[in-house]
Amino acid sequence: MATASDYMMEHFWSAKPEGTAWVTNYGECWQSLHGANDLEPCVQPVVPQEFTVRLNFEFDKYRIDNIVNDGELARLDDYIANVNATQAREQISLTGHTDAKGSEAYNYQLGLRRAQTVQEYMISRGVPAGDIVSVESRGEMDMLPGVDIYSVEQRRVKILAQ
Repeated sequence: MATASDYMMEHFWSAKPEGTAWVTNYGECWQSLHGANDLEPCVQPVVPQEFTVRLNFEFDKYRIDNIVNDGELARLDDYIANVNATQAREQISLTGHTDAKGSEAYNYQLGLRRAQTVQEYMISRGVPAGDIVSVESRGEMDMLPGVDIYSVEQRRVKILAQ
């Protein structure tokens, strides 16, 4: 039999997403004592193993405020939220890429700075620094197929999570 304290505690919980089981503010999954008992179980966010951020950095730039497409930053924020919401700790690798303008050595350093920028941004948004296990550059190597090698679309950071 449900008690008044059971009823009161239930009001501190919320259903995320609506129509699922109740989730406490500690991320614990519970079914309501009062109400539907056919709710879907709590679902942990899924972190994709590979996620490419096409931040489209301005030419020769690598800072977050130098990106030209805010929609990609919103995608990165969603990805970070999923990483932070999972109980398992991910091992994240970041790889920066550039277009083909400039020397190979310069582009390697520019790709690295882009990957480091994403690393700093992820850490500032709550991803534990220890979860980012590698930050590297491919520079102008590994171009996107079917995309002009000088295109802004080549300027990206690939994220791998294991």
